[in-house]
Amino acid sequence: MDVPEDLRYSTDHEWARRVDDRIRVGITDFAQDALGDVVFVDLPTEGKVVETGGMLGEVESTKSVSEIYAPVAGEVVSVNSALAGSPERLNADPYGDGWICEIAPSDPDSVNGLLDSSGYRQLTDG
Repeated sequence: MDVPEDLRYSTDHEWARRVDDRIRVGITDFAQDALGDVVFVDLPTEGKVVETGGMLGEVESTKSVSEIYAPVAGEVVSVNSALAGSPERLNADPYGDGWICEIAPSDPDSVNGLLDSSGYRQLTDG
């Protein structure tokens, strides 16, 4: 399982990466592996305001449908529209081309409250 050191992680299996003044969000390698082949992604709407833990969208796979939760509170300012036509990017490159959205956080430091890579490994090894 790939757990990049430079990211932060939620207990709901989303990752967060600082990109300038935004937080880029996606699902972890662990999550995409558990889901199986992703066939559809319901992306959030730009301009949507979310609370930490609030629903951003859904991922549908051949096995199930899972909700995507916001790891930080703020406004969705960008979505990865390429996922609409190529949802399999979530499986192929969850930390790169498979990102889901970017959030302008209401508190930029809130990302520091998420798990680091070591904490996330402990969560998923358990």
